[in-house]
Amino acid sequence: MTIAEIIVSVLVIVATIMVVTTAVAMWRAPDALTRANLIGPVVGVAFPLLLVSKLIIDISTTGFDLNDFIRAVIAIAGVWIVGAVGSYYLGRSIYGVTVVDRKYHDAGTESTWG
Repeated sequence: MTIAEIIVSVLVIVATIMVVTTAVAMWRAPDALTRANLIGPVVGVAFPLLLVSKLIIDISTTGFDLNDFIRAVIAIAGVWIVGAVGSYYLGRSIYGVTVVDRKYHDAGTESTWG
């Protein structure tokens, strides 16, 4: 094995461990909002690690290609942007249906809060 293959193997193993750990944590999470927040390590770190691994193995076998490098950078930036926006909207929608605001919930009824 070459040094590049060893580096790629380590990166892929780290990414796989992160995905499996996130899956187990999501399985044990108490509510939907916590599950939505647990997606962050996979989107923010594991997927970019896989893209960097692919870029490293391509560079080691065929040499540096600017097209592949730019595509990898765009893919990483894209997944971070889509992940951030998607996580925000998913979290807001889950929070909106799971949290009861006492001020509006008790409107029109007698409050027991004194």
